[in-house]
Parts: sequence; C-alpha cells; structure tokens
Amino acid sequence: MDEDIAHVARVMVPSLSAFRGEPVLQPAYWRRRLHRIQNEFRLTETQASQIQHLLRDLDSFEAKNGAKKKPIGTQIRAPWIPR
Repeated sequence: MDEDIAHVARVMVPSLSAFRGEPVLQPAYWRRRLHRIQNEFRLTETQASQIQHLLRDLDSFEAKNGAKKKPIGTQIRAPWIPR
C-alpha cells in the first residue's frame, strides 16, 4: 500500500498540469483512486494522513484552477478551425 500512495504522491501533481497546463488525468480520477485506497484497505495512521494530504492537494488544485469535479470521460471540445 505504501507503494501505491507513494506513486500517487509522485505522479498526481505533475499529471494535473502536464499537457499545456491542462490535466492529463482529471482530478476526479485521482480522487476516485485515493478514495478506493481509503475504502478497500486497512491503513495505518500515517497512510491515512498521506491520503488526506493528497486529497487536500486536489482541493487546492481545483480551487485555484476553477476546476469542477468532472467525471472521467468528459470530452474536451477541440478548438474551432475555420475552413
């Protein structure tokens, strides 16, 4: 479990702004992944604290970027290109 949490901690923030400042993986993906870890495993106090910290990071990202908690699979409209 420590490896899962460490992986999320390592990759979550960079993935939130890796594609031209836009998330490669939406905050909803990371939120679901963290909630799954919380709900499916018995966590130590330290692990639970790390998860809470990561969830607060997501809250901060969404507050700063005006991001809504979009479900995965939400399509992004391509820019209009005149012909």
